[in-house]
This record gives sequence, structure tokens and C-alpha cells, in this order.
Amino acid sequence: MASNYRIKHINFYVADFDTAYHTIFGRPALSKFMAVPHYAYLVLKMPSPARVLALRANLSIAYTYETESLALTESTDLSI
Repeated sequence: MASNYRIKHINFYVADFDTAYHTIFGRPALSKFMAVPHYAYLVLKMPSPARVLALRANLSIAYTYETESLALTESTDLSI
């Protein structure tokens, strides 16, 4: 539906590492899109002319990356 599209340009950096999040937006980007993130369910909601858009992540992939990240953090020696 063409009336349900909106284009806004934002600049962000891309980091090459596996994490539960594909993109991390700050408050300025979220407010530009009037978006509301729900981190527990990995959902980003934003208004559109027709309805509320909900962008959902794959929870099983996010869980896998989060588990790997936790294992890496626990194995890292932070003592100096």
C-alpha cells in the first residue's frame, strides 16, 4: 500500500559483530520515526497512516547470539 510508506534519512554506523540487535538506534532516530522499541519482545512499533507498523525480530536467532555473547563475556579476563 503506497500510502503506508514513509522515507526518512538517518545516518548510523554499522558494526561487524553478531548480536541480538541488527541495528541500534538512539533517541534522535527513534523520535524521528516516532518509534517505540520493546526490547523484551524485540519489537519496534511506529505509527503509519493505515495502522501501527510492528517490526519483529527472530527471537530464536537473537537468543543464540545473546547466549554466545554471554559465553564470550564470561570467558574474557578483565583483570589488568
